[in-house]
Amino acid sequence: MPTGTYNLIHQPCVPVRWRPGLTAPDAGGLPDLVGLRELLLRSHDIESLAIADAPAHAALLRILYALTARVAELTEQGPEGDWDVRRLDVRDAGRLSPERVEAYFREFEDRFFLFAPGGRPWMQDPRLAEQCDGSNTAGVNKLIVTRPSGNNHSWFRHDTDTAPELPTAPEAFLSLLVWHYYGPSGRCSSREVNGVKHASATAGPLRTALSYHPEGDSLFETLLAGLVPPEDEVVGKEDLCPWEQEDLPDPEHPRRRSRGPRSRHTARSQHALLLLPDKDGMRVRDAYITWAYRGERMPREDDYLIWQTSQQGNRYPRPADAGRALWRDLDALLLQNPPEGSAHPQQPRVFRTAVQVSEDLRVRALGFDQEGQAKDTQFIDASTPVVLGYAEDNDPRTVPAVGRLRQLGELYGRNLDRAVKRAWAAYVRDAKADGAAWAAEAGARYWPRAEAEFWARFRLLDRTGDAADGGFDPAATRRAFLRLAETAYDAVTEPVTRTVRGAKAVSQARLDLYGQRRKSRSSASPSSRAKTKEPTG
Repeated sequence: MPTGTYNLIHQPCVPVRWRPGLTAPDAGGLPDLVGLRELLLRSHDIESLAIADAPAHAALLRILYALTARVAELTEQGPEGDWDVRRLDVRDAGRLSPERVEAYFREFEDRFFLFAPGGRPWMQDPRLAEQCDGSNTAGVNKLIVTRPSGNNHSWFRHDTDTAPELPTAPEAFLSLLVWHYYGPSGRCSSREVNGVKHASATAGPLRTALSYHPEGDSLFETLLAGLVPPEDEVVGKEDLCPWEQEDLPDPEHPRRRSRGPRSRHTARSQHALLLLPDKDGMRVRDAYITWAYRGERMPREDDYLIWQTSQQGNRYPRPADAGRALWRDLDALLLQNPPEGSAHPQQPRVFRTAVQVSEDLRVRALGFDQEGQAKDTQFIDASTPVVLGYAEDNDPRTVPAVGRLRQLGELYGRNLDRAVKRAWAAYVRDAKADGAAWAAEAGARYWPRAEAEFWARFRLLDRTGDAADGGFDPAATRRAFLRLAETAYDAVTEPVTRTVRGAKAVSQARLDLYGQRRKSRSSASPSSRAKTKEPTG
């Protein structure tokens, strides 16, 4: 196949999971991969995306939201401000309009080529071939974020930069998205623009962040629920995705503000890439990866993140933490003003209206536990049961109970952490001992059981409105979480209780489980070094 013919509209590039019970029209069966055209045309037959890499999944959802808004004609409020009504009309139709899908891809067909020598490949900058050093490209191992590259260690596979395994076009397509949304800050390939050479990039718009998405029974429902109502001043024909814009972006003058939800979620990348195909045009043999904009960083904007406020008053997204279970974020997703300390978390904007599409929506959390620069730790992919029917506007009497339920679970988790650290410090007679090993074991015992307890009690909450506060029983809930903490504490400290010194240390520190210890100089909290991630099991 010659280069310049791999078009994402037609070529199978997106892994999908079909709805149960669906039969294939022919003996060939249902495909595991589909192109963007078939994905939108059959979104009502597809249960969900089947992308293993969570950051690629989160990135592609944003692209699909933008496409859905366009083909569903939901890019602006309209003269009558009836965006919500028009979205419900699309939902009631049961599928996206085939005519509009075909018309859209016919209009932008030449912008969806993954490789387009001499042209304008999708979400890439063809100018890099001239602006970057062709003898110092990034290589395909750098492009695929799960591979070791440079001097990094190999963990799951061995790759060498001298003889790399060339990624297929679908692999490269998803990795391209990961770089646009989660690319690191710091040193990158040199790029020369207007006689000035620069080799430093800013972090991608979703780097270190965890994003939350409503998820329905079909991809069609998921995409509709994931649409964010455009602001009143948004003009649909001005709120464009990068491939819809007439000109390539100016690297020296980044746009400070987006024109609406579609550009906000697709046109905030800080990295510029260019994929180089092999001779058959089905694999990538090399890639340019460098900075996209110079100068002041574009503000981070996204409607699928929990935004918090630092003590200095700076707004930042809640970071992805592989050791934090999703249930601990639930009240911040359901409540418009969650009860959570000084961080002042703000509900992701998408959840204010998602429930209009369906009350039977789950929450899917997708992200990448990583640092701002080069270090990547772990993908995060978690989902809840059906919960969005409890959203604040929908069921205001039940939602506060969710917050209190979460708070009690976290309270006894923190008490347990403090108690085992203090017991260890008393046992070894070293006030600076951090007790990290005991804290890790206690967390591993407590948090998975606390999560099960949370969901068990969450399912018991009354949604009919007959019971005050959803029938939440704070006393029983407190006893349940305390019992879990006591069990974990006893299991962790039991080996040292056979000595007098150990028994005394464990007995005295046990008071911390109940939050009964008075603050004093001698009983100050264990060293700050004792901070330990909480496993979720």
